[in-house]
Amino acid sequence: MNNKSTLIGFVLIAAILFGWMYFMSPSKEELAEQKRVQDSIRLARMEQMALDSMRIAEQKAAQLAAMPSDTVQMEASDSLSLAQQQQNALRDKYGIFAVASQGEEQTWTIENKLQKLTFTNKGGFLKQVELKDYKTYDSLPLISFDPETAKFDLSFFAQNRIVNTSQFYFQPYMNGQPYTGGDMTVAEGDSIVFSLRLPTEVADKYIEYTYTVRYDNYMMDFDIRTVGLKDVIATNADYMSIDWEVDLMKQEKSTDRFAGESVYYKSLTDKDVDHLNEQKDEEKVVNNKLKWVSFKQRFFCNVIVAKDEFENAKMATRTRKTDNPRYFKSMSANIEVPYDITAETNVIPMQLYFGPNHFKTLRSYGIGLQDQINLGNFFLIRWINYGVIAVFNWLSSYGWNYGIVILILTILIKTLLFPLAFKSYKSSAITRVLKPEMEAINAKYPKEEDAMKKQQAVLNLQKQAGVSPASGCLPALLQFPILIAIFRFFPASIELRQQPFLWADDLSTYDSIIEFPRFLGMDHLSLFTLLMTITTFIYTYVNNKQMDYSSNPQMKPMKWMMYLMPIMFFGIFNNYSAGLSYYYMLVNIITFIQMFIFRKMINEDKVRATIEENKRKPQKKSNFMKRLEEAQKQQAKLQQQQKKR
Repeated sequence: MNNKSTLIGFVLIAAILFGWMYFMSPSKEELAEQKRVQDSIRLARMEQMALDSMRIAEQKAAQLAAMPSDTVQMEASDSLSLAQQQQNALRDKYGIFAVASQGEEQTWTIENKLQKLTFTNKGGFLKQVELKDYKTYDSLPLISFDPETAKFDLSFFAQNRIVNTSQFYFQPYMNGQPYTGGDMTVAEGDSIVFSLRLPTEVADKYIEYTYTVRYDNYMMDFDIRTVGLKDVIATNADYMSIDWEVDLMKQEKSTDRFAGESVYYKSLTDKDVDHLNEQKDEEKVVNNKLKWVSFKQRFFCNVIVAKDEFENAKMATRTRKTDNPRYFKSMSANIEVPYDITAETNVIPMQLYFGPNHFKTLRSYGIGLQDQINLGNFFLIRWINYGVIAVFNWLSSYGWNYGIVILILTILIKTLLFPLAFKSYKSSAITRVLKPEMEAINAKYPKEEDAMKKQQAVLNLQKQAGVSPASGCLPALLQFPILIAIFRFFPASIELRQQPFLWADDLSTYDSIIEFPRFLGMDHLSLFTLLMTITTFIYTYVNNKQMDYSSNPQMKPMKWMMYLMPIMFFGIFNNYSAGLSYYYMLVNIITFIQMFIFRKMINEDKVRATIEENKRKPQKKSNFMKRLEEAQKQQAKLQQQQKKR
């Protein structure tokens, strides 16, 4: 009794705590108001700091004006001495590159048909990349990475110190001349060659980043050139290191565990593309020569490509805490590039890709970038999807709504599989016709020791009926690879991204019609997934009515498992692409239509007459039947020996 009372007490206390936490938690409106107040306080503090700085500067200027002239000259002399000391300190720290260690950040934008590229003189690399043809799930400009945290650094050993180019201020050049203009736009059919040069204290010694941006291409050329640094860079440094780190932003409404969001890379020695763990943080060192390294999200990627080769790389993915609400994941790569220490001028030719994971676009570059798209690991699944992509692109070229494209694609696939489906249904029809004979065989051999005799009798009956034991399951097995291929295809199709159909505003993600507090891992209800589940239940019910579970009691549990499968699928598909659920719903509907057609095509009375006619014909034993009979004899002999013991 005491234990029961204690248990009830704990339950009541837990209920009170959970209730208090639920009702006392601030609402979304209260949280928003708290944030607004905090932002206002922060802004007021910043304004006050600015006013204080201005006031202190004014006081200092007034003090200088009131000082005698000789005092001012003394302070000026001291200032020059201090400036000289600072310059010497910079020279000791940065060596020949000290002249570029101070400056103010400037940016230049180059805009082509597809991208808006923002370059910065601080570090000489891209500060921001905007993809003009795409938006985020909430209609914001699609920025490839967080410009506030991105880092690109070329590091090497020079004059007994490590040089990191991200610390320096580069100078802009156009066609070999200093550039004094502003933002640029690439004209149709043209390209722009823009350079950012890291100067030294010697005019003919520098490092230069050169970018070639084309009008309608997501890929740009990127060359690193070192000029006159043979006597500056260490004589044993036969490589330079590129450190590239980015914080990727959340671009999609939902996540997909099969999206393959990780660091991908292509080795020159391996045929397949490899990647880091997609589900958890990982760090990996690859000691092979590489062609490219990619920071991949579900529908977009940032890729650095070697026109020759990268020596090796250390790559990592990690998830860290940040105040940025759009933060998704951090990715980094430390890449070694070959450097010729004997050459007066070195050129490291590379390319940069910032764009969509569009299969045809990536494949057009001919370096295996399309293999980042998760179309299945098994080669058969991938090759099926190559065919599906070709048909999908052909249908899309007519400009139809993608809901119509998926409908036609489904009809074409089901038409292709029609012969297999017909053969499977015919086998089921013959099994129903044979039900009385099957029941008679079960009654004739009820004992377990007669299992081999019963199996032989069933096989003889199936042979007389002209049906193979594998005729029912083999067609289903042949259709299974296509089922898996489509499961991979739709979630990876950027074509469906933000494409509306009926009530779904984006076929690449879930079509939520109801949202609710998270329960059993779900916080919404997807209508296409619900319709898919309902049609699957109906199909299961119709299919189970045609199946004969009474002849094989061991198969009865499968009947109820078939009803559990749609529920399991609902939990999985509820967060997945609406296009995928829509496709499987269409498959169920078309299957119903096919079953109706099959019933009209297959006359069970004629099947029974054919079976009776086959029974009267002399039956020739196949090699399989001979081996089965021999195995039966051996088993019977073994059972007799066991009884004697």
